Amino acid sequence: MRRTTRLTAAVLAFLSAPVAQALDTQTGPVRIDRIAAGFTDPWSFGFLPGGGVLVTEKGGRLWYVAGGSARQIDGLPDSVPDGQGGLLDLLIPRDFGRTRQIYLTFSKAQGAGSGTALASGRLDTEAGRIENLRVIFEMTPGSSGGRHFGSRLAEGADGKIYMSIGERGDRPAAQDLSRHNGSIVRLNRDGTVPDDNPFIGDEGAEPAIWSYGHRNPQGMAVDATGQLWVNEHGAQGGDEVNRIRRGANYGWPVIAYGRHYSGQKIGEGTTRPGMEQPEFYWDPSIAPSGMVFHSGSGHAPWRGNAFVGSLKFDYVARLAGDPLREVERISSPETARVRDVREGPAGGLWFLSEDDGALYRMVPE
Repeated sequence: MRRTTRLTAAVLAFLSAPVAQALDTQTGPVRIDRIAAGFTDPWSFGFLPGGGVLVTEKGGRLWYVAGGSARQIDGLPDSVPDGQGGLLDLLIPRDFGRTRQIYLTFSKAQGAGSGTALASGRLDTEAGRIENLRVIFEMTPGSSGGRHFGSRLAEGADGKIYMSIGERGDRPAAQDLSRHNGSIVRLNRDGTVPDDNPFIGDEGAEPAIWSYGHRNPQGMAVDATGQLWVNEHGAQGGDEVNRIRRGANYGWPVIAYGRHYSGQKIGEGTTRPGMEQPEFYWDPSIAPSGMVFHSGSGHAPWRGNAFVGSLKFDYVARLAGDPLREVERISSPETARVRDVREGPAGGLWFLSEDDGALYRMVPE
């Protein structure tokens, strides 16, 4: 109870605090409003129809923020807060108003280790809990340590659930189709595998895999055409933005831009036949996080642009063009370790600062 009271008081205090001063950007001045604060290691957020925001904390809490107060939601999966693991991403699907279903990713205990898993249940905001929670998917067991869970979610234009899984620090596993490490998986809404996934019927291959050869994808978004994109952490240099294609191999750890932290070369270099090239990469690494393609609602110059948070350099990257290129770095005191970014229900750009433990809204002046 003390935790709920403290967070609610913080939210109310920060809602009544003055907004940040206007910030000049290449597309015009913006204002950054602090919406809610007091979170501990926030990881993701999402908007509910009719108002209200859900915010996950890596330590295992889910908050419902609405009407100037915050309430903790019960009935969550048992997550393992190990290193980069814990309660992670959140997906509120398009038909939430009818089904009340939400999806959560988390690090799940698997014997002596842990792995990325997906749970679903029905959200009852009045009761403050998730009902009928079920774990509907978990990665193949056998991983240990607290690195590279990946763990972003997206609802595809086809209504399927796409989920990113890091290679869990086991580099060769990203090229092993018998394991989910280092892959994007594609699932039906109930966690079963769609009949048209690319590796259905391939001997030894996990049928949920949609693409593979990824290192640690911590950003995922669908653009206006329905194309799926991910960004992923490289090692020392070589953070990538990838256009995801059915059945494609994105090369890790055979090819990469960047080097191991030891300074040694990664794999065979930057290219190999049959392996995809990134649409864009950062060198040095920015540690990319949440990703969104903006509709341009409320600010036409942002239409079709991608926005990506940087955990390392404390800014929001704006990417535009074909292929995508970073065209602007939006930086302010509020953009400290940006963990997630989303387009708001009325436009604007919302982002979650891990360092501040706060949720912000950026809107054109």
